[in-house]
Amino acid sequence: MRIGELARRTGVSERSLRYYGEQGLLPADRTPGGQRDYPERAVDRVIHIQELFAAGLNSRKIFEILPCMRDSDGGANERATPELVDELRAERNRIDQTISDLLRSREVLDDVIGRANERFASPVK
Repeated sequence: MRIGELARRTGVSERSLRYYGEQGLLPADRTPGGQRDYPERAVDRVIHIQELFAAGLNSRKIFEILPCMRDSDGGANERATPELVDELRAERNRIDQTISDLLRSREVLDDVIGRANERFASPVK
Protein backbone atom coordinates (compact mmCIF):
# COMPACT_ATOMS: atom_id res chain seq x y z
CA MET A 1 0.00 0.00 0.00
CA ARG A 2 1.15 3.55 -0.62
CA ILE A 3 1.94 6.04 2.14
CA GLY A 4 -1.34 7.92 1.67
CA GLU A 5 -3.42 4.81 2.24
CA LEU A 6 -1.35 3.86 5.31
CA ALA A 7 -1.86 7.38 6.66
CA ARG A 8 -5.63 7.17 6.12
CA ARG A 9 -5.90 3.73 7.70
CA THR A 10 -3.88 4.62 10.78
CA GLY A 11 -4.78 8.27 11.27
CA VAL A 12 -1.06 9.14 11.24
CA SER A 13 0.28 11.88 8.99
CA GLU A 14 2.42 11.04 5.99
CA ARG A 15 5.14 13.20 7.49
CA SER A 16 5.16 11.05 10.65
CA LEU A 17 5.26 7.88 8.59
CA ARG A 18 8.29 9.19 6.69
CA TYR A 19 9.92 10.04 10.03
CA TYR A 20 9.27 6.50 11.27
CA GLY A 21 10.99 5.22 8.16
CA GLU A 22 13.99 7.50 8.68
CA GLN A 23 14.30 6.21 12.24
CA GLY A 24 14.25 2.59 11.07
CA LEU A 25 10.88 1.95 12.72
CA LEU A 26 8.82 1.43 9.57
CA PRO A 27 10.61 -0.19 6.65
CA ALA A 28 9.06 0.03 3.20
CA ASP A 29 9.87 -1.37 -0.18
CA ARG A 30 10.20 1.02 -3.09
CA THR A 31 8.31 0.87 -6.35
CA PRO A 32 10.25 1.28 -9.61
CA GLY A 33 9.10 4.91 -9.48
CA GLY A 34 10.65 5.36 -6.02
CA GLN A 35 7.40 5.49 -4.04
CA ARG A 36 7.15 3.76 -0.68
CA ASP A 37 5.22 0.50 -0.70
CA TYR A 38 4.12 -0.85 2.69
CA PRO A 39 2.95 -4.38 3.48
CA GLU A 40 -0.42 -4.96 5.16
CA ARG A 41 1.28 -5.60 8.53
CA ALA A 42 2.51 -1.98 8.51
CA VAL A 43 -0.90 -0.91 9.86
CA ASP A 44 -0.37 -2.85 13.09
CA ARG A 45 3.24 -1.71 13.29
CA VAL A 46 2.22 1.97 13.07
CA ILE A 47 -0.35 1.40 15.81
CA HIS A 48 2.35 -0.16 18.01
CA ILE A 49 4.67 2.78 17.31
CA GLN A 50 1.93 5.24 18.26
CA GLU A 51 1.22 3.37 21.49
CA LEU A 52 4.89 3.42 22.45
CA PHE A 53 5.24 7.14 21.70
CA ALA A 54 2.09 7.75 23.78
CA ALA A 55 3.77 5.86 26.63
CA GLY A 56 6.54 8.45 26.57
CA LEU A 57 9.23 6.41 24.85
CA ASN A 58 11.60 7.99 22.35
CA SER A 59 12.27 6.65 18.86
CA ARG A 60 15.61 5.11 19.88
CA LYS A 61 13.93 3.05 22.62
CA ILE A 62 11.04 2.17 20.31
CA PHE A 63 13.58 0.91 17.77
CA GLU A 64 14.86 -1.51 20.43
CA ILE A 65 11.44 -2.57 21.68
CA LEU A 66 9.44 -2.87 18.48
CA PRO A 67 10.99 -6.14 17.27
CA CYS A 68 10.24 -7.69 20.66
CA MET A 69 6.54 -6.95 20.71
CA ARG A 70 4.12 -9.80 20.20
CA ASP A 71 4.32 -11.46 16.84
CA SER A 72 1.24 -11.71 14.67
CA ASP A 73 0.56 -15.16 16.20
CA GLY A 74 0.30 -13.53 19.65
CA GLY A 75 3.46 -15.13 21.03
CA ALA A 76 6.39 -13.27 22.52
CA ASN A 77 9.11 -12.46 20.02
CA GLU A 78 12.36 -14.36 20.44
CA ARG A 79 14.38 -11.12 20.36
CA ALA A 80 13.13 -10.11 23.81
CA THR A 81 15.94 -10.30 26.39
CA PRO A 82 16.07 -10.13 30.19
CA GLU A 83 17.92 -6.81 29.85
CA LEU A 84 15.16 -5.38 27.70
CA VAL A 85 12.56 -6.57 30.20
CA ASP A 86 14.47 -4.71 32.93
CA GLU A 87 14.56 -1.55 30.80
CA LEU A 88 10.85 -1.83 30.12
CA ARG A 89 10.12 -2.23 33.82
CA ALA A 90 12.15 0.92 34.47
CA GLU A 91 10.11 2.77 31.83
CA ARG A 92 6.88 1.51 33.40
CA ASN A 93 8.07 2.69 36.83
CA ARG A 94 8.87 6.10 35.34
CA ILE A 95 5.36 6.30 33.89
CA ASP A 96 3.84 5.22 37.24
CA GLN A 97 5.80 7.97 39.00
CA THR A 98 4.61 10.54 36.48
CA ILE A 99 1.01 9.44 37.02
CA SER A 100 1.44 9.76 40.79
CA ASP A 101 2.94 13.23 40.41
CA LEU A 102 0.09 14.32 38.17
CA LEU A 103 -2.52 12.99 40.59
CA ARG A 104 -0.89 14.95 43.44
CA SER A 105 -0.84 18.07 41.26
CA ARG A 106 -4.52 17.60 40.47
CA GLU A 107 -5.35 17.27 44.18
CA VAL A 108 -3.53 20.54 44.91
CA LEU A 109 -5.34 22.25 42.06
CA ASP A 110 -8.70 20.87 43.24
CA ASP A 111 -7.97 22.28 46.70
CA VAL A 112 -7.13 25.71 45.30
CA ILE A 113 -10.24 25.69 43.13
CA GLY A 114 -12.38 24.66 46.11
CA ARG A 115 -10.99 27.42 48.33
CA ALA A 116 -11.38 30.03 45.60
CA ASN A 117 -14.94 28.89 44.97
CA GLU A 118 -15.78 29.13 48.70
CA ARG A 119 -14.54 32.73 48.71
CA PHE A 120 -16.87 33.71 45.89
CA ALA A 121 -19.79 31.72 47.29
CA SER A 122 -19.71 33.32 50.76
CA PRO A 123 -21.86 36.40 51.31
CA VAL A 124 -20.09 39.76 51.35
CA LYS A 125 -20.58 41.81 54.51
